[in-house]
Amino acid sequence: MGITDRQEEMLGKTVAALSDQDNLHNVCHMRWRGEPLPSQQAVQEIIGLCRALIFPGFFGERDVNRFNITYHTGLYIEKLFAVLTNQITAGLCFNASCEGFDLQEVKHRAKEKAEEFISGLPELRRLLYTDVRATYLGDPAAESTEEVIYCYPAIRAIANYRIAHRLVRLGVPIIPRMISEQAHSETGIDIHPAATIGESFTIDHGTGVVVGATAIIGNNVKLYQGVTLGAKSFDTDEKNNPIKGIPRHPIIGDNVVIYSNTSILGRITVGANAVIGGNIWVTEDVAEGEKLVQAKANNILRFKQ
Repeated sequence: MGITDRQEEMLGKTVAALSDQDNLHNVCHMRWRGEPLPSQQAVQEIIGLCRALIFPGFFGERDVNRFNITYHTGLYIEKLFAVLTNQITAGLCFNASCEGFDLQEVKHRAKEKAEEFISGLPELRRLLYTDVRATYLGDPAAESTEEVIYCYPAIRAIANYRIAHRLVRLGVPIIPRMISEQAHSETGIDIHPAATIGESFTIDHGTGVVVGATAIIGNNVKLYQGVTLGAKSFDTDEKNNPIKGIPRHPIIGDNVVIYSNTSILGRITVGANAVIGGNIWVTEDVAEGEKLVQAKANNILRFKQ
């Protein structure tokens, strides 16, 4: 179907308006010198390659075995280095001012960060296996660690978190958040990549779990579905804008269990070995070994285990 002269004129004017630099002044990251922009598709490829390298055969090629694992690993490593370098470059460009930076220097820094990330993959595998093992031991319904890797959405979300957190520690902007948000879309589990989480971390069922950016979680912690480790309020500046970077999320000690649909809010501390029951709003410190449950008439009972 053809278009009329009037419609063609309207389309031309709209193209010109959308392409005008004045119209683009609020999207400064749309650069004009060939700098790459972060890509959701490329970030998804990074996730897939990392999962395939950490859990070979479970993700990526299904025919990986002890005879060809070196070949597949080498192939994935080369692909990961290329796409990761490009996306780190894009992240560094995205976070820079619109003018006055050296693209070649940025690319060099990106390669160094990609190298350091890849060299840490063996440790990342070790760390993730502690999560797999803890999940298997903590769920009577799990028949094997292989089942946990294949089937449990929490492992996918935790894997994305640990990949993203490693990039945060390397000073990579925006890409870690994209990685964590892809896990959020895939699993319903929202873990900010800047959160600090120890070994043997378990999320049972998982849907609706939220872990904030400044949360600190110890070793061997277990969360159930719907748990929020969030902020109670935000400090604001003189213009009433939230102040960034202030610790505002809970600190969770080792061996803590938090049951479903509980919200733990603010920079409070939950001591080691505590147990928090379901459907509770917690805004005060919880002592080591303490147990909180919801009593009748919505009262909360505190007692030592």
